[in-house]
Amino acid sequence: MATQKRIALITGATSGIGEATARLLAKHEFSLIICGRRQDRLTHLADELEKLTEVITLNFDVRDQGQVSKSLDSLSAKWQEIDILINNAGNAHGLDPIQTGNIEDWDAMIDINVKGLLYVSRKVIPGMVNRNRGHIINIGSIAGKEVYPQGNVYCASKFAVDTLTKGMRIDLNAHGIKVTGIHPGLVETEFSVVRFKGDTERASNVYKGLTPLRGEDMADLILFTLTRPPHVVIADLTVLPVAQASATVVKRT
Repeated sequence: MATQKRIALITGATSGIGEATARLLAKHEFSLIICGRRQDRLTHLADELEKLTEVITLNFDVRDQGQVSKSLDSLSAKWQEIDILINNAGNAHGLDPIQTGNIEDWDAMIDINVKGLLYVSRKVIPGMVNRNRGHIINIGSIAGKEVYPQGNVYCASKFAVDTLTKGMRIDLNAHGIKVTGIHPGLVETEFSVVRFKGDTERASNVYKGLTPLRGEDMADLILFTLTRPPHVVIADLTVLPVAQASATVVKRT
């Protein structure tokens, strides 16, 4: 009898790490719920991946608790049995000292990186608890391990992700649910374009003179984490390109 595919829900699946992860998991016998704000990208990705596995899309903004709840409630009974939650949606806005920071940028980072993760998790985790199984992967950042100049609120939001990951692991231990935190350094995605509000030249300079991580590198690590034996959990993983030694020490050529 064929083994039933595990269902993985991925937030922020329309680009970067989330998109690369969806592509890789589709090739490895996972059914996918891909989530994001851009329906056109979700549809395009689903059309591509449906050749490999079962895929459904959910179009919502993680900042909107009502949208999150309505979208997840719309899932059929089969699709509500989510085995894997990959909290990947996140962003950075601006790079300013605290005294001149933009309050709208602060709100966006806290709403997406912290509250959005909580909104989605709160809807998915009770089902995992009822089934006494599941795996949650929270995508953090090296910014959640060490603070760097002008990182202030972004770093605070990613420190919160790290703390929530640890708290989840403790609270869910009795229910056999694995919880993993993965914290990348420099990854070349749309991240810096968003941070610098569409300034592509400034964004490209972030990765100038080095070979950064790619979304595909992160997807490989996520798959590795998901395919460990049942008694093994990768609790915490910090991943850097070879050129990066810390948040602020980077070798450029």
